[in-house]
This record gives sequence, structure tokens and C-alpha cells, in this order.
Amino acid sequence: MLNFDPAVPLTELDVVFRLVLSFLVSACIGAERSSRHQIAGMRTHILIALGATFLMCLSIWLPQMHPEMKNGDPGRIAAQVVSGIGFLGAGAMIRLGTSIRGLTTATSLWITAAIGLGMGAGMFFASIAAALLGLIALRIIDVFERRFFPQERTKAIDIFYHGAAPNTELVLSLLRKQGMRIHTVDIENRPGDKQTCRLSVLVSLTSHPDISLLEQTLKNTGEIERIESKEKY
Repeated sequence: MLNFDPAVPLTELDVVFRLVLSFLVSACIGAERSSRHQIAGMRTHILIALGATFLMCLSIWLPQMHPEMKNGDPGRIAAQVVSGIGFLGAGAMIRLGTSIRGLTTATSLWITAAIGLGMGAGMFFASIAAALLGLIALRIIDVFERRFFPQERTKAIDIFYHGAAPNTELVLSLLRKQGMRIHTVDIENRPGDKQTCRLSVLVSLTSHPDISLLEQTLKNTGEIERIESKEKY
């Protein structure tokens, strides 16, 4: 029979129940990450929650099975889980230029471990509530953030000129009118040819400007050979 009274010693059937419940709850968070094609998906989240749950149960089980261990502390193993999950979280993050990708997935691993510890300790309702609030943060708050706080993208724009002295002020003013924020401007003469040069501009933007319209406007000046643009990171 299942035990929901924390004063009653933990049984192996209780441990199995907590593992199954932890499996189901962590699968929901993992499914959300998998739907976004993140590095850590369902399997990773489930395994972390199962491991945390079992270790928490083990930390409760050992002192009650060995009462002679007067210094037994159920929170000792849990503390090591919290520290150890940081290594997995770091592995889920990727540095792209000056940007960090995977930070949300790393935090979802961290809360999944916390939910597993809560399940193992018998805090069923609080653990389920934490999982639901975590899913709200991952899904609903994400929509809110994208709507009101759009993420900046960094784009590198290379403009190739026929002449060696480009009109940079015209280019920069047109880029600003498109809602772009200028980071760096670099002028480079092409090797062996003093009649052409390349103007490289690194910009950040939140909107999706019409690059073809910008290219046509710049080409109308008669000085530009071609324009290339690509996402930087």
C-alpha cells in the first residue's frame, strides 16, 4: 500500500510510485523542449528527473534503514544533485559569437532536477505545481516575450564599391532608416585593385527589413557593384 504520510518509513513501493510520477511530469517538460528541437529533449529531462528522484529517495531510505548512522542527513545527496546538474546545464549551452544559446534549456534541466528531488521527498503537489509553472514559463511567457520584447539578430552586410572612396554616410543613414543599429564599420581595399573596395557593416535589428529594396536604393547611386548580407550569430 502506498504511503503518503512523511512520518511513516518509506517503502520500495513508495519509491516506485514516485519514480513513475516523476517520469510523467518530466516528460511533459522534455516534450516542450523536443518540440523546439533543443539539445536536451524528452529523454534527457526524464533521466535527470528519475535520477534526482531516486537519489532523494535513497537519501531518505538510508537513515531509516540504518538508524545507527546518527549523522545521516537526507539533504546531503540532494545538495550534490543541485551542484552536479550545473555540469549538464553547461553542456546544453552553446556560444555563438557574443550570444549564448541553450540557456533556457539549461534552466529547464535545473528545474527538472528540482522537481525530481521534490518527488523523491514526497512533495507531490508542490512538484506538480512547479512543473506546471515551468511549462507556463516555457510556453506562454515565451509568446509574451516574443511579442513585446523581440530578440535582436546580428547581421553582417558587405557592400562592394567600384570606387576606392565610398560614401559611408549615405549607407549608414539608409541602414538606420531601416531600423538597424550600427555596431562596427570597416573599409577594406581589395588586394591588387585600388579602384574597388568593400564596406563591411555589422548591425543588429529586431525587424525583418527588405534587403532587396535597400540594395536597389544603394545601387541607384551608381557606385555599388553588389551587396551581400548574412546572419552573423
